[in-house]
Amino acid sequence: MAKLLFRLNGVFEEEANFVREALDNAGIEYYETNQGRWGISVAAIWLPNEDDYITARELLDRVQEEWLEQVQDDYVPTFAERFRERPTAFILTILAVIAMVGLTVVPFVGVFE
Repeated sequence: MAKLLFRLNGVFEEEANFVREALDNAGIEYYETNQGRWGISVAAIWLPNEDDYITARELLDRVQEEWLEQVQDDYVPTFAERFRERPTAFILTILAVIAMVGLTVVPFVGVFE
């Protein structure tokens, strides 16, 4: 019977690829399921052979530690840095968000009654 190894719902594609590559390199057989058309199914990596679970789990733990180290080294710019890089795009994005929220809320507030 198949054994669930790794859920893919909410996982970045880079991390999922990292896990797939590690399983391929270790020669561990696996298959994937997707979340389906409406997103209610389990997107996951499964092991068809339960005997591989302990080895795959240890491998996955090491891979996730490596992934966390790699992600922690990545730099995430602040809002101020993003504004300095592209001020026009930043301001237009803020205005677009305000316009969408305004158009969504106006019918319920009763401003025009």
